[in-house]
Amino acid sequence: MVETVDEEVQGGRGTASRSSEPPTLLYLMKQVELAVRAGLEDLTRPLDLTALQYTALTVLERHSDLTAAHLARHSFVTAQTMADMVTSLLGQGLIERHRDPADRRRLVIALTPEGRRLLEQLRPQVAALEMRMLSLMTPADSDHLRRSLELCREALPSHGATTN
Repeated sequence: MVETVDEEVQGGRGTASRSSEPPTLLYLMKQVELAVRAGLEDLTRPLDLTALQYTALTVLERHSDLTAAHLARHSFVTAQTMADMVTSLLGQGLIERHRDPADRRRLVIALTPEGRRLLEQLRPQVAALEMRMLSLMTPADSDHLRRSLELCREALPSHGATTN
């Protein structure tokens, strides 16, 4: 049986405890999420952007003309966090607000040409981060992981989230 070492936090200090059980998939997925977020932060920080702001920009790239509420749901943040992000991204000239052509009463958000340029600038670096994450896998393993994650997503309620 494979023995793993999990870290338990006790009194603010990490202590190692031995367990014959492997970490849960949920725990491993969270570790991957945190590592990816840290990698994205390293890429976006020099451009005065956060990983969450980058995510919002990529959502707008795929789904233009969203309300702030829809953008928050699709970006996995609260409405308050999105309000702050919209203010910052507007100030940087990366997004714009305009009236929804289908419903003139609604204000929607879209990328500006500058926002598109920034995403194009980051695209190779983000692709390299993903390649690094998958570097220990075969292409078949990578395809299988993608399909498995898609099945996991389908099996759970999405609460308004979309693919990105």
